Amino acid sequence: MDIKHRMIVFDAADIEAESSFWATFLDGTVDRWSNRRHAIWVDGGWAVGVQHAPDHVPPDWPDGTPQQIHLDFYFEGVEAHAAAHDRALALGARLLKPADDASAARGVQVYADPAGHPFCLCWVPE
Repeated sequence: MDIKHRMIVFDAADIEAESSFWATFLDGTVDRWSNRRHAIWVDGGWAVGVQHAPDHVPPDWPDGTPQQIHLDFYFEGVEAHAAAHDRALALGARLLKPADDASAARGVQVYADPAGHPFCLCWVPE
C-alpha cells in the first residue's frame, strides 16, 4: 500500500483557534484548505489536521464525555518539559492533571487543547 501522507485530524467548533494552537505549539504553519479543513505543516510534512465540527462536544477528561484520541509528546529532561508546559499554557492549553512530582527524572502531565482534546507532555531522563 502506497500511503503518501498520514494525518491525525481533530474536530473543533472553533477551527481557527484549534489550528493556531497546534501550528504555534509545533512550530508549524496552517494551510487553510477550506473553511472546514485545515492542515498543520511541520518541517515540510503534515503533522495534524483540524476539521470544523460545529456541534463538537469536548471530552471531559478523565470521567466525563470520553476522549476520542490523545497525543503524547516526549521531552528529554525536566527543563525541556517545563518550557513546553509554559508554551502550551501561553497558547491556550489547560492543565488537566499535574505530575505527582514535577522534579522527578521521568513524568507526565495531562493538558487539554483549546477544543478540549487531551494531550500529554512527558519527560524522560536526558
